Amino acid sequence: MKIHNKKKYLSFLKFKRDFQKYGLEKARSYELILHWLNNRLSRSQFLVLSGILVGCTAGLAGVILKTLVHNIHYFITHKVHFEYQILFYIIFPFLGIVLTTSIVLTLFKGQDRKGIGAILYEIAQNSSIVASVKMYSQVIQSAITVGLGGSAGLESPIAVTGAAIGSNYAQTYRLSYKERTLLLAAGATAGIASAFNAPIAGIMFAFEILLTGVVFTDFIPLVVAAVCGSLLSRILLQEDVLFRFYTREPFNYKNVPYYLILGIVTGLYARYFLVISQKVEHFIKGLKLSRMRKAMFGGAVLSLLCVLFPPLFGEGYETVKAFTNGNTYSIIENSFFRYFEIGDWTVIIFLVLVCLLKAFATSFTIFSGGNGGNFAPSLFAGGTVGYLFALICQHLGFADVPVTNLVLVGMAGAMSGVLYAPLTAIFLIAESSFGYDLFIPLMIVAIMSYLIAKWFSPISPELKFLADQGKIFTNKHDNNILFLLRTEDFIDKYSETISENAPVTELFELVKNGNKNIFAVVDETKRLKGILTLDDIRPYLFNKEIDPSLSVIQIMKAPPAVVYPDFKPLEILQIFDDTGVWNLPVVSETNGFIGFISKSSILMSYRQLLKEYSD
Repeated sequence: MKIHNKKKYLSFLKFKRDFQKYGLEKARSYELILHWLNNRLSRSQFLVLSGILVGCTAGLAGVILKTLVHNIHYFITHKVHFEYQILFYIIFPFLGIVLTTSIVLTLFKGQDRKGIGAILYEIAQNSSIVASVKMYSQVIQSAITVGLGGSAGLESPIAVTGAAIGSNYAQTYRLSYKERTLLLAAGATAGIASAFNAPIAGIMFAFEILLTGVVFTDFIPLVVAAVCGSLLSRILLQEDVLFRFYTREPFNYKNVPYYLILGIVTGLYARYFLVISQKVEHFIKGLKLSRMRKAMFGGAVLSLLCVLFPPLFGEGYETVKAFTNGNTYSIIENSFFRYFEIGDWTVIIFLVLVCLLKAFATSFTIFSGGNGGNFAPSLFAGGTVGYLFALICQHLGFADVPVTNLVLVGMAGAMSGVLYAPLTAIFLIAESSFGYDLFIPLMIVAIMSYLIAKWFSPISPELKFLADQGKIFTNKHDNNILFLLRTEDFIDKYSETISENAPVTELFELVKNGNKNIFAVVDETKRLKGILTLDDIRPYLFNKEIDPSLSVIQIMKAPPAVVYPDFKPLEILQIFDDTGVWNLPVVSETNGFIGFISKSSILMSYRQLLKEYSD
């Protein structure tokens, strides 16, 4: 404890010296105050203060982004006039993706790692250090993409922005990994809370998605950050910008069958959404086009979809609000379907196509060069599925169908299945609709959808590739620690080698003058031929009647297994367990000897990391 305080005091003195030497140009007075507070306050007190500051900053970033997109939408829908409405949907979605890609290539040097996976990667592989550029880059990119009609959501960019704010704040005050991770999560929590004015949902998002595999006992900074973000959203954002639903029916236990069926439907739809997303991503990555050409192609596809189905334009929250307010026909008045006689089946067919194509519109928006996430698309799609299900039930003659409730719980169901976050979905809809009496149907639908998604894939397909490579944490805490270890750090590149044709007397000298207990036998090209341990050598070492002509190749043995540099420590430990040995040779693809790797060195590093992550 004394050492820790001494480090903080020395850090403070260094900052004070820089402040006095360079003045306000190099050091800000409020940072001096915070350094002083960090030195004076206890760890818990400073973390609570940090949670407030990070929460307010990240919440303000979320408010700015929502306001930017709202104003862009207002400008292009009310100030820009087209003789033909079709031009509106052709120009703006295309322009949004192309402009975003241009900005990424010119201003941000092509660095566009985005989405929740980017945050999880920084937590697991980069000690929760997020580049400072992400404190504003995501805001700019997503504002242009979604503001001009990209069929994606703002919540993931807001979360990344908040995470970057929390991480950089922690770096400024030299906080430890666990404190840095906590403030990173607090920033993302505040961002989500401000986006939906839903603090509990923001906290659930942090625990369900961001802090998977990270053990925390101090979560108060998350709570205060969520409250700050939500308050700023409530105070600063206009009522029509907030994600709010004021109409719903009282919960009736007789409607439980509706919710059971809807849970299955939204679970299957969530799986469809994820599969389409993966296929589109692989398709776009496989195109042999430049990034700008991919953006133009994706923008053209998105514009075509928006022309045919205008509800695919932008986040889509206004469409969902129209469902809950009973303005059914307003959603198709700008589409080609207005030329048909609008009846119940016309609306049903239209909504079926919207649901199916929403997965394509979102995927082309994100993977062709735009910036956004799956929060809003999953909520839009879930609300549409819920409304579609209610319409079909009414058309089949069922009475007293809870239409608004089905729209609301449908949003929770789709979001739960797409993001693998049932608690976040439940509390998000409950807070956004003031529908705490809907907890039972929300839990039924969200959990059923989540279980169906888990049945198809234990890990979200969006994150599965990173999880399989060990680049993000999962619920397996031991594996998370092992994935942090790097195989190259454990290779003894100064291992002793001896030629296969060398006499045993040369081997004896190697044992006498060295300090190794295992030796690699190699040929002239340094390719591994076999190994020798002290136990193998000992019978010859003390044999006075040894034949001087005896060569190493005659007494060496084949290794029980070999390790390649790209093997993960978890794989290597499994090999050690299977073979029952403590040292294995590491070779290249051409069997060139690199060095030996020790089981004990891996286990010692694992224990050290486990201790650090548990403190």
